[in-house]
Amino acid sequence: MVKFLKPNKAVIILQGRYAGRKAVIVKHFDDGTRDRPYGHCLVAGIKKYPSKVIKKDSTKKTAKKSRVKCFIKLVNYQHLMPTRYTLDVDLKDVVTADSLTTKDKKVTACKDTKARFEERFKTGKNRWFFTKLRF
Repeated sequence: MVKFLKPNKAVIILQGRYAGRKAVIVKHFDDGTRDRPYGHCLVAGIKKYPSKVIKKDSTKKTAKKSRVKCFIKLVNYQHLMPTRYTLDVDLKDVVTADSLTTKDKKVTACKDTKARFEERFKTGKNRWFFTKLRF
C-alpha cells in the first residue's frame, strides 16, 4: 500500500471539535505508539480562518483581519480526509509529540505555529488552505 499521508500534506478533519477544519500533517505514526496502538498523526490546523481583506481597509484593520488561530492535535487516520494540496511550511522544529504533554509547551507551540501560518498567509501562497471550507 502506498503511504500518502506524509508530512506537509493538507488534510480535512472529519470528527471531533475541529470537524471541517483544514490541517497539515506534521508527523505520522503508521504503526501507532504504546498509548495509541493505531495509525495516527500529529496535525497543526486552523481553528479560526482569516477574514476577507479589502482595499479600503486601514493597515490596522487589515492586520486584524489577517489573524489566524490554530490548534495542534493527534488524530486517528480514520478521522482525516487527505487532499491533493501540500503546504510547504516547516513545523517540525516547532510542533512535536512532546509539545502536547503540558499546557505551557502546547501554548508556545501554538503561538509559533500561528506566526508561521500568518506569515504564509501574508505572502499569498497556499490560498486554498486559508479559506473556509464550504459544505
